[in-house]
Amino acid sequence: MGKRNICGALGAFAALALSAAPASAQSLDADLLTAGEAIYETSCAACHENAGSHAPSRAALSTLSPEVVLRALVDGRMQQEAANLSDDERTAVAQVISGRALGSTAPATPVLMCEPGTSPFERDRPPAFHGWGLDAHNSHSIPTEQAGLAAADLPRLTLRWAFAVPDAIEMRAQPAIAGGAIYLGGTNGVLYALDADTGCVRWTYQAQSGIRSGVTISAWEAGDEGARPLAYFGDNVGNTYAVDAITGEEVWTRHVHDHPATTLTGPATLSGDTLFVPISSNEEGSAAFPGYECCTFRGSLLALDARTGEERWRSWLVDEPQPQGTNSQGTVTRGPSGVPVWSAPLADRERGLLYLATGNNYSHPASPHSSAIVALDMKTGAIRWSRQLMEGDLWNVACWAGASGPNCPEDTGPDADFGAGAILAEGNDGKTYLLAGQKSGVAHGLDPDTGEVIWQTRVGRGGELGGIHFGIAAEGGRLFLPVNDEENGADYGAPGRPGIYALDIATGEVLWSSPATNVCNGKALCAPGYSAAITVTPELVLAGNTDAHFRILDAASGEILWDLDTDRAFESVNGTLGHGGSMSGGAAPVLHDGQLLISSGYAFLDKIPGNVLLVYGLE
Repeated sequence: MGKRNICGALGAFAALALSAAPASAQSLDADLLTAGEAIYETSCAACHENAGSHAPSRAALSTLSPEVVLRALVDGRMQQEAANLSDDERTAVAQVISGRALGSTAPATPVLMCEPGTSPFERDRPPAFHGWGLDAHNSHSIPTEQAGLAAADLPRLTLRWAFAVPDAIEMRAQPAIAGGAIYLGGTNGVLYALDADTGCVRWTYQAQSGIRSGVTISAWEAGDEGARPLAYFGDNVGNTYAVDAITGEEVWTRHVHDHPATTLTGPATLSGDTLFVPISSNEEGSAAFPGYECCTFRGSLLALDARTGEERWRSWLVDEPQPQGTNSQGTVTRGPSGVPVWSAPLADRERGLLYLATGNNYSHPASPHSSAIVALDMKTGAIRWSRQLMEGDLWNVACWAGASGPNCPEDTGPDADFGAGAILAEGNDGKTYLLAGQKSGVAHGLDPDTGEVIWQTRVGRGGELGGIHFGIAAEGGRLFLPVNDEENGADYGAPGRPGIYALDIATGEVLWSSPATNVCNGKALCAPGYSAAITVTPELVLAGNTDAHFRILDAASGEILWDLDTDRAFESVNGTLGHGGSMSGGAAPVLHDGQLLISSGYAFLDKIPGNVLLVYGLE
């Protein structure tokens, strides 16, 4: 285990996970324990004992069955990292991490399937939203009439049902609503089509790895009996999928990048008949190992034919890496590298541009499109303009919290890249602004035609955990910004300012701020901060916190109107128990027709794990 005592906060969650194990579960023998611990220390600890690697802690992994851990090592998210291990070694480390022998866990309770004929696909209910950003401008804003929820209604909100994702410790993927169903991607690799009223499962689709990105459903005209809508999503190992939204049958699958560390964090954006896929990687974490040749990943944007999955074009954001020398351990270093895109692209059909918010470089030399807003031609992928908002942002996990490991670049940057997608919104002056929020804690207002910076406003201190982390929102001439500013042991020279901030879109002036109060009271894995993407209506700001509280704020003042602590057990629709936890990542709350969807649980970055989708409605 690491230096921090993180077991306490996981007690209830672990108890739920372990409750499935029979009392007769066999103990692990001493030789297996010794072998598995040795493998863990040499091959796993550098990431799983390091919050900066974005890997879940060992304590969080211990809530999973050994079969789930082994599957990740063999053909899942950890396949690359475990490639040099033998079958026996993978088996040993899976059992040591879970604390249980293979075969000792009782079979999971099946999900509750809908009775045949009781939950048909409803063709008169097209997708509620335009992809991850909810509208064509990525605003994450919902009109009050569509939301079906006003401030006066909040006392009547009650839990309708909960769905616990089996074998999961976090909820990363924002759900989609269409055809009377909720489409939910699980980190267990299963896409679920849930009946929106009851939570029963219409069908499931098994992906090759955990589903990491939000789900997007193609649109159709209400009542069109010939429509064949597709559900698009991406997984941990770089596969993009198109699945029939009515039946769950696979239509096509495409592996989007040949780099072994490829992953898909940002949701794909569907515009017309083209699917724009942002490509990211986990190589930033691989750099924590001194013997790793850092680094070779190249971020890009891939345009696919939405119906066939065929490539139309790819736009690379960094040049081919070349040898750059050796690190202090004698390992070859390579670069330039990095510049991932881990947020949803914004398609501006009026201007014919696609806006990307990009990540940092992993290694020298620095390149011009890192930590930038980049505008691509939607038809060809050619770069029309690029505005770098942090020069020389060279960073990888070897630099975490001020460390200087062998693969940490000299003159390292602050890791102040972009995880939040850009937004197009109109200010009260009638002009359209391109808006972006950065991990530095700075918000930017740009000219969408040229990339010229019109204003910049600092709202947070910033840091490796954000700053402004996964998602911003705009509505009614106001820009809403969640700020995390979590402490991680690094010296940032100033205290954090976690909270929600509202800015005037035309000027960048701060209209109000709502600081995040620390309600953790010493609870492990708990810290106050708004890291997750948020959603707004003209009246309300919907925001999940890393302290596991979901809060609804007054959009005019920042006053907290409703507060739900999700760090507890919830009975799932199939009768099993799930558990809520921290809220982070791109899974913003979704609100439609009085139904509020909250994704609770985030095991990465020393957060509270959880595995529930909570569906609230009005009594």
